[in-house]
This record gives sequence, C-alpha cells and structure tokens, in this order.
Amino acid sequence: MMRSTADRTSDATTKLAQLLLSNGAKLGAAQLRRLSWLVRSFGPAAVWGSSAHAGQGRVVVVIDPPSGAGAELLYSSLTSDTAVVIPFGENPAFDFLKSKLTEFGTVGACGADGPHELWWGGLRWRPQADPINAATLRVVSCYPRALGEIRAYHLKRSLDRLGLPFTIEAIDTVHDDRLLASEKADFILRMWKRHDEPLLFVDADTMLQALPSLLVEADGDFAVHKWNSWEMSTRTLYFGRSTAAEAMLLTWQELTHSYVAVWEGYLLDQAWSLTSSQMPLDTVWLPRSYHAVAGEAGARRATIVHNLAPTTADLGPDPDFADAVRAARRAGRSGARDSLIVLNSTATSDKAITVILRDVEAAGARATAASLQAVTRAFTADCGGFARLEVSLCPWQDDVRVAREAAFLAHNKVVEIDPAQELPNDLFRTLAASETKGRSVNVTRYQR
Repeated sequence: MMRSTADRTSDATTKLAQLLLSNGAKLGAAQLRRLSWLVRSFGPAAVWGSSAHAGQGRVVVVIDPPSGAGAELLYSSLTSDTAVVIPFGENPAFDFLKSKLTEFGTVGACGADGPHELWWGGLRWRPQADPINAATLRVVSCYPRALGEIRAYHLKRSLDRLGLPFTIEAIDTVHDDRLLASEKADFILRMWKRHDEPLLFVDADTMLQALPSLLVEADGDFAVHKWNSWEMSTRTLYFGRSTAAEAMLLTWQELTHSYVAVWEGYLLDQAWSLTSSQMPLDTVWLPRSYHAVAGEAGARRATIVHNLAPTTADLGPDPDFADAVRAARRAGRSGARDSLIVLNSTATSDKAITVILRDVEAAGARATAASLQAVTRAFTADCGGFARLEVSLCPWQDDVRVAREAAFLAHNKVVEIDPAQELPNDLFRTLAASETKGRSVNVTRYQR
C-alpha cells in the first residue's frame, strides 16, 4: 500500500526528533517543522562529528561547538547544496562557526518544549528554481501624500510587470518628506488586518526586478535584511500569516509609539528580541539581493533594489550604537542583556524571577542546554507562585552584571545558576519560600 506524502513527512519528523533527542537537543514543534523543511529542501540530516562529514547528508546538524580547526574542516566540506543547523544556536560558543557561514534564519525558543534558538545557515542562498504562485504574496507600500504619486511610480511599474498583487497608498504624515516609524508600523498592521496574504513591505522608492520566491518558499513568520550583518533595516519587511508574525508586528508598533525619538531599526530589533523570547518566531535573514542599492555591483541581478546612495555604509544614525548587541545580532541570537526565553505561568501574582545561567562560555553546549531544559521544566512543573520566568545566558561576568541590573529595574527576583548544577523540580517553590519580606529584591546563588 502506497503511503501518503503526509505520512512520510510525519515519519521523517519523528526520526529527526529522535535523532536530536539522542544528542541532548530538545526542539519544539515549530523548530522541528523548519528542520523538516530543510530536509525536504536540501536532503537527509547527519550529525557532525568524528564519524560524520557534510557528504553524508545535505543537512549537517552541529551539536557541539567545533574548535577553530574543526570549524575550518566543516566549512571546507560544505557545498552550496548543504545547510548547517545548530540546535543550540543561543550559545555564543557557536559564534565563530556562524561567522564563517551565511545565516539563513532562526527559530525562537519554543517554551519548555524547546528552550533553544534553532539557527540555520550555509555557504550562500540557493536560487529558487521553482516558479511561485504570485497570488500567495501581497506587496504593500506607502509614502507621504505630499510627495505625490511619482514617489511610487517605478515600484508600481515593476509590480505590474511581475504580476504581483499590491497595495500602495499615499498617507497623511507628520513630515512631508518622510515617514515616522509609527506611521510605517500602523500602515503595515492595517494592511495585515485588511488582507489575507502574507505581506512584503518595501519603501516606495524601491523596484522589484524578480519574483520574491525565497519568501514564498521559506514561508517564515518574519523576514528582514540585516545591514552590515547586525543592523535590521525597515526598508524590506515580510510578515507571514501566523500568531507569531502578528505578535512581532504588534510589538514593533507599540514600541514605535512609545519611543518616538528612537531609531526605527533599533525598535524593530527590540521587537524581534522580545517576540523571539516568548514564542517560536521563525525568522528568515534576507540576502543582500533583497536589499540591493541602486548602482552597486550586483544590483542588476538583485530581486529588490532600493534607491539609496551606493556609498551608504550604515542605515542607523549612530555608528557606535548598541555595541553590546552587535556580536549577538551578527550571530543571529539574543544577547546577554536580552532574555533568551520568557515563560508565563497561571499564577495570579505579579512576581517575576530572572534566572541567569552564568559562565556558559566555560561550560559545554550540552551542559548549558541541559540546564536550560531543567530550569524551564522545573518552572512548568511548579512555578512557586511566580507569574513569569525570564532566563538569560551570560558567558562573561560583565554580561551577568548587565542582566542583573535589567532584572532589578523590572523588580524581578534574581537567581544565578551554573550550568553544571543539578536542579530539583521544586526549585521555584524553594526559592519563593526563601524570599525575604519587604520591597527589596534578593540576589540568590542557588546551591545544591
């Protein structure tokens, strides 16, 4: 009897989950869904190690951070038909390997079911050979009414030529010559509620030269180009039709209205970090061909071309901005000052607790991952009356200080834990019982 494609896909996903679990990697449903898509797109999966090399599978799963020589060996064995997957992508020990690769995407933490950031990348994005159904995507854009229709003339012509459905509107704006971040976010949210298709937003002074097939094929929740490898650009944005995509959009909109004077790219970055810590946001990091600059080398072959000066080096207003975040964003993960994962309980209190996993640079990736799983499992089993858990990974003491200060500002109780410690299931009940009365917040180092 012939088995259906759905059955075969289900079997493959189960085998993938078992393969990862046998290596200490516990992933959630959204992460397994992305991994299954990678296997369908690139080929079978193999765990990288002493007995595995890239030729054994076109999806190479890296569980343990390779040494410098190991990273070089892995890199030299890859082809453009190979994808590299890091199930513990939140761990900074993988940053060197990531720096040698092109990052394709991440899937945020899946709660206690998968408290990790799944990272995937490779040598380069492959061109999509299969034609897409243009009706599965809608391009949206807006511009200040004072600029007139000429502002979007080339964009409209390019979309008509490609046969893509689109909505382009002139809107009333505070400034005659530019959009505020809040005006852009409001417009995109209005389009997201009006239309049923996934949305590709581009600035009006943009031209599409080819179908954005990567977005349709990857089918993520959110897609963006990182200018200079870390700085999120708001000129090309994709939002899928998912709960996570809506949460990302709503969070960004709220931040743009709350912090009007702050650069919009940073607010988008913070919205991404906040959303990724609370749900499995499936992010696709767009290649430069989706954010080419008119006149630069390669622009003629690009999918999306922006009318920017070819010498543009930085989209942000301050080249020294957010130094502490750059390394993390270049590696497609949350930095130490941001929470890796946030879990909410059913407790009716307003108490929150921050768990800092410290010295993770010195601990093995599996030990750190096991601690993450133990902490989230303990909170799910017994929250101890805490309404919210926030977990931060801190490789260095400076990171611990920053994470602790952020927790103090939020009036959270703070607990520091070593990855090697064994944690009981009643951890949070014990910590709640040890709290002192009063308004002060204690810093506790949990001991066995």
